Amino acid sequence: MLPKAPRDPEARKKRFYIMRDKKVAGSPQPDGTGVQTIYLNNDRLVSFAKIEGGISDEEVLKCLKSAEGFRRLVYGIGVSVEGEVPEKEVDFCLEMYGSMEGIPGTCHRAALRADGMEYFIKCDEIAWKEQDAVPGQIRFEFKKADTIASVSVCLYVRDGFPIPEQENEAGVDFESAAYQALLQKSLLQKGNNRRFKEVLDKAKRGERVKVAFIGGSITQGAWAIPIHQECYAYRAFAGFCEMAGRTTEDNVEYVKAGVGGTSSELGMVRYEKEVNGQEGTAPDLCVVEFAVNDEGDETGGESYDCLVRRILQEKNHPAVVLLFSVFADDQNLQERLRKVGEAYDLPMVSLKDCLVEQFCKRKEEGRIISKRQYFYDIYHPNNAGHRIMADCLLHLWKEMAQDAPDEEPEEVEKLTPPYGAAFVDLKYLDRKTEIEKEGIVIVPGDFTERDFDLQMVERNRNTKRTPEFTENWMHKSGNSPFVLELACKALLIVEKDSGSPKAGIAEVFVDGRKVREIDPHEVGWVHCNALICLKEEKTARHRIEIAMKPGEEEKEFTILAFAYVE
Repeated sequence: MLPKAPRDPEARKKRFYIMRDKKVAGSPQPDGTGVQTIYLNNDRLVSFAKIEGGISDEEVLKCLKSAEGFRRLVYGIGVSVEGEVPEKEVDFCLEMYGSMEGIPGTCHRAALRADGMEYFIKCDEIAWKEQDAVPGQIRFEFKKADTIASVSVCLYVRDGFPIPEQENEAGVDFESAAYQALLQKSLLQKGNNRRFKEVLDKAKRGERVKVAFIGGSITQGAWAIPIHQECYAYRAFAGFCEMAGRTTEDNVEYVKAGVGGTSSELGMVRYEKEVNGQEGTAPDLCVVEFAVNDEGDETGGESYDCLVRRILQEKNHPAVVLLFSVFADDQNLQERLRKVGEAYDLPMVSLKDCLVEQFCKRKEEGRIISKRQYFYDIYHPNNAGHRIMADCLLHLWKEMAQDAPDEEPEEVEKLTPPYGAAFVDLKYLDRKTEIEKEGIVIVPGDFTERDFDLQMVERNRNTKRTPEFTENWMHKSGNSPFVLELACKALLIVEKDSGSPKAGIAEVFVDGRKVREIDPHEVGWVHCNALICLKEEKTARHRIEIAMKPGEEEKEFTILAFAYVE
């Protein structure tokens, strides 16, 4: 008798994916290598399991929330990497976060080839640390920066846990009639087409045209790989150029002003800095995307209203399109923000209306794309998702282009803002502002340093990240306050959030009265945040003081910038 080949014990184990055929790109490191980090903490691993693996069992999901549960659930980890150069090695790292700050957890590394073969890591052979608290992150480390690869990670589960069969999905048929019908559902409102048609005609004539996109991390291009080509903003821009009969190198300028974790409250400030720029050149066409970012907007819609109204009031009469993206939990702030589009008769595109209903269908019921195929994580689309967002915009623009021109829209100044217009005329102020011309007095006190550890963003067509708000004021030590004196009726401070224990709490005083306390730890990562310090009906001269909270004098705090209404 011939000997029987031993059965692979992994083959009998149930498994589910947390990543499947996902694009990754090694972000440049100082030593020339590239690293792609996928965070698992704060229930991100749970979300991956739901979206990618179809996991709904509460016991399984609970296990994924802690290191102890992870070890109890997971028998092994299957990892595969497929790259352009199969023989090149890639380092895979699984890292647990420790129970106390500063105490690291387990970091298990494995070297594998980028040939698409699955590498199996048996969990019982990992030297786990007692201080492991929660699954922290996985990393793909490449020998060269900007290396692009397709990766899959699945978790093999110990016996006794209910795991659904993993569905093998065909690719999305972007050329089908069903897909075109899906795009049609994204047309929330065509609005008045006059401004858009004028911009398109201008581009066709070869005149200079500026197309801008402003929003959060989705507009930044998060999880579009490579980001400068696959993000929805660039895809839509390229499609606009094609409609105008121009190349992307011709007369059409591209501005991508997306910054992760920012709401329209900061968007108002960033518009002046990143879209208008120092030259003060307004966009001719601007797409505004804050539908999944504005939950933290303390104005409840007025910031978004003011941003849109500000763009519409530019002397060159830009066309404005409102784009409502959606999270994997099917939620966004469309119902709040659409009132702005209705008030100004603007074109509006809804990914929620386009996708959510069909997400609930099975393939045989007519589903075009699943959540797994659209989302990279619970917040951000993958390449296919970014393509759909761009296609929805292009579908709208083509519809408007073929329609007869609408009548000239009513002057924006005559229209009632649905939420308010207190911040429409914001002016930007940072360390480089010529304050003498503006009648502004600044005494920095102990806020004399400059912070270089800032939120980094890929701008426009760049893959390299550059810092936000470099002309800042940083406090490191001392109790002398930062003093700002100016005439205004509204004032916002842009501060730096941080997860560092070195960061401290600051207090803001207006004319001697404490108006707010700012804790940079509330978000927990390096992040730009705008907060209202003053909002009044009439302009008056004010004295603003920013001081460290008693007991926090030896900690750090960074004022990134201000914005004010005269």
